[in-house]
Amino acid sequence: MGMNYDLLKSMGLGNIDITYIFIVMAALILILITLVIVQMVRMGKLNKKYSKFMSGKDAKDLESDIMGLFEDNKFIKISLEKNNKDIHTLYKKLEGAYQKAGIVKYDAFNQMGGQLSFCLTMLDENDNGFILNSVHSTDGCYSYTKEIKNGECDISLGDEEKKALDIAMGNNI
Repeated sequence: MGMNYDLLKSMGLGNIDITYIFIVMAALILILITLVIVQMVRMGKLNKKYSKFMSGKDAKDLESDIMGLFEDNKFIKISLEKNNKDIHTLYKKLEGAYQKAGIVKYDAFNQMGGQLSFCLTMLDENDNGFILNSVHSTDGCYSYTKEIKNGECDISLGDEEKKALDIAMGNNI
């Protein structure tokens, strides 16, 4: 018995044929060679990406490009904040602007034709505004206004005024 068998016996592997150990070692070597090749391919791809990234650039050019991107980003953030404030301001201003309208044309008196009288309702976002009632008669044209708060009027409304208010508020008639 050689030295190798004595070594295997001292490790408790004396009954194993040394050929099996060589086969296992050869398989491990093949696996390791495969892993090394895979890593070399990955490293090559990474080197290509790095070369493309760094092509035509030296460290100072790259640093100035990165600083330029930071400045652009800072400018965009400032612009975004300003735009958000401007949008909020515009929204607040538009909230009180007349956005809803309803108009109803009618004949105030049966003897006149052409529906020359009308009721015009103008409301803001919160249903505040007015109703303008223009009554046309043979004697002339008379206009009346009624204030609307939260879609309601303190003064009683005529049928045409109620209809114009419903149209402006988007209520189905």
